[in-house]
Amino acid sequence: MHYIYGVIILASLVIDQITKLWAVKALKDFASISVLGSFLSFKYVENRGAAFGILQDQRIFFIISTVLLIGFIVAVILFNKKITKCSRYALVLILSGAIGNFIDRFRLGYVVDFIDFKFGSFYDFPVFNVADCCVVVGTILLLLLIIFNKFEKSKIDG
Repeated sequence: MHYIYGVIILASLVIDQITKLWAVKALKDFASISVLGSFLSFKYVENRGAAFGILQDQRIFFIISTVLLIGFIVAVILFNKKITKCSRYALVLILSGAIGNFIDRFRLGYVVDFIDFKFGSFYDFPVFNVADCCVVVGTILLLLLIIFNKFEKSKIDG
């Protein structure tokens, strides 16, 4: 069963790193590329902070905290027998996103972001990447599992 987690992580990392490489080559020295009018475009951003650009230029903090987070998530996935299969998949998604952004931060000193959503003049969503998508989807899934009490197996489930 653990090989499936590895396949998910590897696939997520490959997609994340390939799309970031594309963003660097296609967008770094150019204007943004409109995909769906002003709603969706691709725009190169070097994010030296965390989500929404907070904690700018705290590279060492992010590297240390990400290593600790990765270790914790791996331990929970491998050694906690109480969590459900769906919980493990949610954690694997979070893990793959954390690793994807860690690679950038360690190698480049910043994270490459390039997906840009705008909801008219109402809201300009922060620019993000595939790794961020994995973290967000995994986190939402994990929150739903916790809210509906499906994070851990009940004694009846075994």
